[in-house]
Amino acid sequence: MSPQDLTSALEAIIYAADEPVTLDQMAKSVEAEKPEVRGALDALVALSQAPDRGVEIRKVAGGWKMYTKPQHHDVVRKFIKSLRPPVRLTMPALETLAVIAYKQPVTGPEINEIRGVNCGGVLKTLLEKRLITTAGRKPVIGRPILYRTSKDFLMRFGLSDLEELPSLKEFEQLAQAALGNDDGIAPIEPEDRAREAQSGSEGQPTPEKTAETPKVAAAAAGATTSSATPVAETLGPETSSTTDSSLPESSTESGTPETESAEEMISGADGD
Repeated sequence: MSPQDLTSALEAIIYAADEPVTLDQMAKSVEAEKPEVRGALDALVALSQAPDRGVEIRKVAGGWKMYTKPQHHDVVRKFIKSLRPPVRLTMPALETLAVIAYKQPVTGPEINEIRGVNCGGVLKTLLEKRLITTAGRKPVIGRPILYRTSKDFLMRFGLSDLEELPSLKEFEQLAQAALGNDDGIAPIEPEDRAREAQSGSEGQPTPEKTAETPKVAAAAAGATTSSATPVAETLGPETSSTTDSSLPESSTESGTPETESAEEMISGADGD
């Protein structure tokens, strides 16, 4: 079989198949070696990527299948809607399908525990839509049925295998890109601000404690803090020196009234 005939035969097989065609199936159908079939298949995939082609061949679920190109999805969607109603999944069905996809194989009770509700009806719906399938029974008491995603699940979501499922870190990056750096973050409440200020001030003396510190030190040194504290002790050194120089010596040293000091000064002047 010539390379051109082999390429066209592979294209016809992929087009006629309802499910992704594996390399082994194509090699058996065309009666050729796998390396030869793989080379022709790669050339066919590259040819389908041309911009003037409406369909492309992609590797999904371990095989190859034809898909419409993304730029034509809107037109194809309108056409499909005109033929039959679209298949829709409810939010509980999507949540259950996500749990199975990331936890598979998983039992019904485990799904119920994760979602917090009974998922028996949802599991029946997903089985009818062929998005999940059974995977035996778990070797525990009661031997509950295990569930996993099916090949139709990979085909519906365009996945080659389960490793292509987005990780939790990728979900966080997408959410951060969609919400921004600060969007979606709850603002700090006044109570939270007061709590932060209180916690930040721990280890630093409060004004009341600061004001009490000199008194405690003075009491420890044997000093008194009564109302009869001299002016020189209350004021600073500079102020006290100024006060002392401005008062007469007789009033500061002997403690006599101001009137007696004045009379002595007058009498002294007369004697001179």
